[in-house]
Amino acid sequence: MQLMTMKDAPKHVGEVVKVGCWLTNKRSSGKIAFLQLRDGTSFFQGIVLKNEVGEEKFQELTSLHQETSMIVTGKIQEDKRSAFGYELLVEDVEVVGKSEDYPITPKEHGVDFLMDHRHLWLRSSRQHAIMTVRNEMIRATYEFFNKEGFVKVDPPILTGSAPEGTSELFHTEYFDQDAYLSQSGQLYAEAAAMAFGKVFSFGPTFRAEKSKTRRHLIEFWMVEPEMAFCNHEQSLEVQEKYVAYLVQSVLDHCSLELDTLGRDKEVLKRYTELPYPRISYDDAVKMLEENGFDDLKWGDDFGSPHETFIANHFSKPVFICNYPKSIKPFYMKKHPTRDDVVLCADMIAPEGYGEIIGGSERETDYDTMLANVKKQGLNVADYEWYLDICRYGDTPHAGFGLGLERAVTFITGTEHVREAIPFPRLLNRIYP
Repeated sequence: MQLMTMKDAPKHVGEVVKVGCWLTNKRSSGKIAFLQLRDGTSFFQGIVLKNEVGEEKFQELTSLHQETSMIVTGKIQEDKRSAFGYELLVEDVEVVGKSEDYPITPKEHGVDFLMDHRHLWLRSSRQHAIMTVRNEMIRATYEFFNKEGFVKVDPPILTGSAPEGTSELFHTEYFDQDAYLSQSGQLYAEAAAMAFGKVFSFGPTFRAEKSKTRRHLIEFWMVEPEMAFCNHEQSLEVQEKYVAYLVQSVLDHCSLELDTLGRDKEVLKRYTELPYPRISYDDAVKMLEENGFDDLKWGDDFGSPHETFIANHFSKPVFICNYPKSIKPFYMKKHPTRDDVVLCADMIAPEGYGEIIGGSERETDYDTMLANVKKQGLNVADYEWYLDICRYGDTPHAGFGLGLERAVTFITGTEHVREAIPFPRLLNRIYP
């Protein structure tokens, strides 16, 4: 008999099956034992009746330790009292791997302890639920962009220049040259858009930010679409459509995981309703000034308290549009009627989760782009290949970047971004 996974339990009710699983907890009462099990796809219960398995096997099973791995033979039956809906009436158990003194017990543990044992913490029901939602969002990302006619491209992780300056980059040596871990694949995606029309990249990016906030990781994953023959407003429409698609996909495919996390599905449903509201940077600054934010003046970038205050005025994610060009990268296109702002937007998630997308229309004028590169103090020779986009058949084009972990944190209702990636890299933490 081949092993099956419990996610297929609805297809096998009343059948005897074999399941490879681990013991997460147990309790017994007289002649019956309840084994809390997981098989990597779900958490479920195994019922052991002493009269069915015999005294010796019953004693063996009730003495097993947390995280013992085993192959369980049993009959699948419906269990309407559980969230999963199915359980196993155990007939036999074959212990595969023993587990002694498992460090993460059902009691409460501190965050540092759990992070030191992240490789084991992933086995818990809450972390399993978050990672399952993350996986669904990745699946839905590929599905969305494939449906929309995008081609996936893979920018390099090692680069010879910095798209947004060098202060937050990890430096390394590339034989006899300087190199950096990628901060963004955007510039390469722009070049690819001139070959394929609509592209997206999805890969790891690195920021050497010495930040300890709940929104920052040192290594994270970015989804970065770029679209030729596309203006700023058209890009905003793609952005909101994409985020709504992610939310709906999680609602459709991760209902049990959202219940495990205690996420309010009715709140999430609001985020599938389009369009999302838009507010200008000018109006956002005015709103903050009128509400006592004396630490901010026009031309400053927004911090977490500012973004949260603005987002609290809306029931859905909100775009803050047209930031000052002085605080934005060189590749953003200048506003057609103003010299002080650019055609860009940040999507701010509600409930205090902050920016999850940053995007803009890209500059297409060669002389302007060259002047911007020089003004930023960048080496023109490092950007000759990028300037070729302007030289040879450039078109209006726009794109954006979505930070996957921030989006996972937002959709799952998780407090800290460190739980939105299997093995987080944080300031002062590179273990395990």
